[in-house]
Formats: sequence, C-alpha cells, structure tokens
Amino acid sequence: MTTSIDYIAATAPVIPVLTINRVEDAVPLAEALVAGGLPVLEITLRTPAALAAMAEIAAHIPDAMVGAGTVTRPDQFDELREAGAQFAVSPGFDPKLSTAASDAGIPYLPAVATGSEIMQAIRHDHELLKFFPAASSGGVAALKAFAGPFPDVRFCPTGGIGPGNFVDYLRLPNVVCVGGSWVAPSAAIAAGNWTEITALAAAARAAAE
Repeated sequence: MTTSIDYIAATAPVIPVLTINRVEDAVPLAEALVAGGLPVLEITLRTPAALAAMAEIAAHIPDAMVGAGTVTRPDQFDELREAGAQFAVSPGFDPKLSTAASDAGIPYLPAVATGSEIMQAIRHDHELLKFFPAASSGGVAALKAFAGPFPDVRFCPTGGIGPGNFVDYLRLPNVVCVGGSWVAPSAAIAAGNWTEITALAAAARAAAE
C-alpha cells in the first residue's frame, strides 16, 4: 500500500539526509535514527552503495520509512521500486520526474527555489515541496514571503540547515519538516558511533517539540 508524501513528511520533524558509503552501515544507522525518534530516512543516490543500503533498511527495519534522495532521472524510479523505496526526493523540479514517480507508485517530493518553480509544481499537482537549497535561496525570510502568494503550499526546507537554525524553520506555518545531515555526521557513521547518532536524533526530536 502506497503512503502519501504528506503522511511521510508529517511523521517526524526532521528527515535525516544520509550518504552511505558502506552497505554494512545501513541497518545499524537506520536503527540508531529510529531509536532517536527519526524514522523517515532519505538515502542520497550519491554513492554506489545507496540502492543496496536502501534495500537492506527496507528489508530489516520495519519501523523506518526509507526513501531516495538526489533523484534526477525518470529511469531511476524502476530501480527505486526494486530497492523498496517508500518515497523519492529531487534537488529540482522536472515534470517528467513527476510522471515517472506516479507511474512507479512512489510518493514524490520535488524541489523548488523560486516562485516560478512553485507555480510550475502546483500545475503538476504538487502542494508539498522541498525548498532547496534553503539557506542560499533566502532561508526563513523566503519561506515567509512565499506564504502570501502560495497559501496552500507547504515545504520541507533542506540545504544549510543544522542544529542552530532548524527550529526557526519548523516554527513557520508553511513548513512541515526539515531535511538535514547533521543528525548523522559522516565521521560518526564511519566510526560506527551509533550511540552518538541516536543522541543527536533524540536531541533534534526534542528541540522540535
């Protein structure tokens, strides 16, 4: 059964954006983040291990909602479906990707950075959008400005978001959640420091509530 992107985004205030280099890190990393209260996991398609890591999490961590980030081509959706992806995220907006996601039955979160892109996304029936790159595209001030002309659009800002500013984004009425990598630092993943990652996830969850 397909879960809507709205439901997925509302599940937790922070979506960890993960770059996984070793498949063997996937399951303990997912366990650590779920234990910290962040079950929605975006695995970026930036490494050769990404699809296999996603498949491992989908197969072994039932409490996680695992999806793919950095989706840029329509042909990737077949691979994502085979890997068990429950959602997909792009760094931009392309109508062909929207069609491919719909055909594959995968909930989809495209990204926008401007009013023109938001209008195009609305025309293709998207009202929940990733705002990327958030910090360099105007940050909180831009999202406040978008609320006027686009009252029904909600956002998941990602890019330049960390422990010092993520709560500022979450306070905005048109922000559902944020995406960020600070809850799973690359050094902690490389060292297998899952306790640190659980603590960072729990701190983010607590700060957002």
